[in-house]
Amino acid sequence: MKILLTGPPGAGKGSQSERLVKEFGLTSISTGEMFREAYKNNEKLGIEAMKYINKGELVDDDITNEIVRKRLSKKDAESRFLLDGYPRTVAQAKALDQMLSDMNSSLDAVIKIVVDKQVILERMVGRRVCKQCGQTYHLSFKPPKVEGVCDKCGGTLHQRPDDQLESVLNRLEIYESKTKPLIDYYDSRGIFRSVNGDQSFDEVYAAIKKALEDVI
Repeated sequence: MKILLTGPPGAGKGSQSERLVKEFGLTSISTGEMFREAYKNNEKLGIEAMKYINKGELVDDDITNEIVRKRLSKKDAESRFLLDGYPRTVAQAKALDQMLSDMNSSLDAVIKIVVDKQVILERMVGRRVCKQCGQTYHLSFKPPKVEGVCDKCGGTLHQRPDDQLESVLNRLEIYESKTKPLIDYYDSRGIFRSVNGDQSFDEVYAAIKKALEDVI
């Protein structure tokens, strides 16, 4: 099973991806996580990527395609994986098609989580992340026991630059303009499905599983 989970920033892709990965034994391929890890390790690819991410912009196609190509070449991505956050443009989708073709493979399904813009703003602007361990909180939905302090390790919580209001609005605008052609691209191939993300976590997950019935 090779699937792409997409949707606007703040749609809950990460949380839903984690559950899918765990239940179906998929290899998770998240460009966001890979870029942050590369940046943490002071790798050139990560440093360049974060220049885009911190401004709420899409990372350059060449940089993104390269990090995905490296990840897909590993043995655990040969037969079962879930893509989160990539591709985001038609150019990236075509690059992915070529990568998979070289592996004698192809995507089975593309699922988009559809969420209202105001819900996204509330989710993202209120998000806080531990600088030390990366644990995620939310000022309204999942506040820490002590304001500004991580429950898990005692580290300091902060708002990521890409979660600040101006950056979020910019990311949403870019997403809508860049992703519409991408959805059309996959829809024309008959592998695109959408689910309503304005539901509880469990309801969204159930909808995703139903949309994947023919490939599970």
